[in-house]
Amino acid sequence: MQQQRLPSLLDPPILFAHRGARAHAPENTIEAFALALKLGATGLESDVWTTSDGIAVLDHDGEVPRGRLRKRKIGDLRRAELPSHIPTLTDLYEQCGTDYELSLDLKDPGSGPLVIATTREAAPEMLPRLWLCSPYLHKIERLRPLDGDVKLVDSTRLDKISEGPERRAAHLAKTGIDAINMRHMDWNGGLVALFHRFELTAFAWDLQFDHLLRPLLRMGIDGVYSDWVDRMVDAARDELGSYD
Repeated sequence: MQQQRLPSLLDPPILFAHRGARAHAPENTIEAFALALKLGATGLESDVWTTSDGIAVLDHDGEVPRGRLRKRKIGDLRRAELPSHIPTLTDLYEQCGTDYELSLDLKDPGSGPLVIATTREAAPEMLPRLWLCSPYLHKIERLRPLDGDVKLVDSTRLDKISEGPERRAAHLAKTGIDAINMRHMDWNGGLVALFHRFELTAFAWDLQFDHLLRPLLRMGIDGVYSDWVDRMVDAARDELGSYD
């Protein structure tokens, strides 16, 4: 007997393409982001770093090759010194538009205020659709006074919540955090309902296969992250029927 779907706060849930359509194109490139949207993703995900000249760029590792054996940190290089395949946040807005949700992992100090300022200048309509994620709760809490519309996300694991889920949920709600993001195996229907009780959206990541996606969608999860955009979209259409 199929599990009855529990209600989600976001209806329909967001389908985040992890690093763009990573399973279909080179990750964190404009090509991957554009393809993800074409395949039906309703959200994009990436990691954001700050160059030495203060530009927000999208890359996972934060390092680029310099010669055969050396690597240099993005933070030590100017935008013009980076490989051409690494896009800026402004490039993303200009080339992929703004009709999607955007989840960004803040990878270095100062990237949060920079992302907000860049978005406010280049695509202010994206501010309410911008989800800023960090495992360092105190860092994202500091971002709330900068903008009331930007969504802030506590990225964590269940075993890292030493005070327990209910106390964490109460703290997040009190400090203006909007969502919690945990790996798929950390979630169950009771936990989703608990965070929903505090008006917190619940996200799950590393959902690469149909047999993982479907149960999470039935739990009432509000957003899923996958490398495989086609699998994610097919599972959502079958389970929810709201992505046609």
